[in-house]
Amino acid sequence: MPLTEIIPLLVLIGMFIVATKWPLNIGVMGFVASFFVGYFVLGMDDKEIFKEFPVSIVMTIIGVTYFFSMAQNNGTIDLIVRKCISAVRGKVSVMPWIFFVLASILTALGTFSPAAVALLAPAGMAFAHRSRFSPIAVGALIINGAHAGGFSPISVSGVLVHGIATKNGYNISSTKLFLASYAINLILSILTVVVLAAMRKLHETGPVEAADDDVLVDDGKGVTSMQWLTLALIGAIIVAAIGFKLPISLVSLTAGLVMAFFNIKEHKSFINGISWSTVLLVGGMVTYVSLLTHAGVIDTLANGAVKLGSPLLVALVLCYVIGVASAFASSTALLTAFIPLAVPLLASSNLSPIAVMAALSISATIVDVSPFSTDGALIVANARGEHSKTIYNRLMGYAGIVVITGPLLAWGLLVALRTI
Repeated sequence: MPLTEIIPLLVLIGMFIVATKWPLNIGVMGFVASFFVGYFVLGMDDKEIFKEFPVSIVMTIIGVTYFFSMAQNNGTIDLIVRKCISAVRGKVSVMPWIFFVLASILTALGTFSPAAVALLAPAGMAFAHRSRFSPIAVGALIINGAHAGGFSPISVSGVLVHGIATKNGYNISSTKLFLASYAINLILSILTVVVLAAMRKLHETGPVEAADDDVLVDDGKGVTSMQWLTLALIGAIIVAAIGFKLPISLVSLTAGLVMAFFNIKEHKSFINGISWSTVLLVGGMVTYVSLLTHAGVIDTLANGAVKLGSPLLVALVLCYVIGVASAFASSTALLTAFIPLAVPLLASSNLSPIAVMAALSISATIVDVSPFSTDGALIVANARGEHSKTIYNRLMGYAGIVVITGPLLAWGLLVALRTI
């Protein structure tokens, strides 16, 4: 491997190490690395460096987070959560699954998984504390639910993976990607509950406390006109994006602008609600990975991986590498880096493109129960009472099991058995 490939690869590894140890945006590092490596190592000018900047993906992130920041600000998201929770009041065994479904609905509609987890974690951990239900089970189902819906055709992650696949010549089915993610996360959640029940750890010892009406029960207040408008616009976005296949980015921006006209005074705060950190992350990483492709690094790594043996083995190795790395780093960043690695593998084998890309996508996100990830950290941060002293260690143990079994489950069901 020549220096023009070794240096960009070492820089990428260094970026992941730095992002793991310090709270720095890896996307910003990606832009800076693109400049230095592209300009000084590969002799590229700025137009060549930014030729592959992911405009459509960035616009999707901006549009979706712009609209849903308003939906969260005016209480519509909270309204949906409270209504669903109130509908099953008193049914302790059903409640964790309600959190799973709620999280999946929120992310399927376009909410980022950390945002969905942040919305549900306070209620979920309060429920676990008062009902003595396992906080690990509740936290796992909230996170798994968020990732179950996280690859819908109108979600940012779903659009991201589909965009990368299309760019590399594979027009994968967005619906199959979504269903695969939902199925794997549902299976993992069922296994989690079954195993904890078999180990008699599904319920904590101690008395069941009275429910906190502020957290778990609908307050009975009427739906405001802005919330009705928001619900109508959410429906319109779904119909436009799925039914008419209009770009979710521009549809969301349009819906957001309609809402902004009804709340001019707070428009600046809505702009601030756009997930600019994710825009930087995706923009910077996709730009740098495109530079790696230009330098030949992706082809060299992929061809090296193919030499490991059978295509099935290579796919399994890729699933485990992205899964282990994602437990400590950004799932979104890893998706942009690893999915292109599968392209030469797919070109030289008869493996299903949708199966391999779905397995990689699920392996990258299913491990986010780790307390080192944003989702896992949110569960720990919202732990109540004595749970706060032990949930970190328990979640670490659970995350370790998921890291070992999750990629294998995704690879086995999707790639080996070719269920999609």
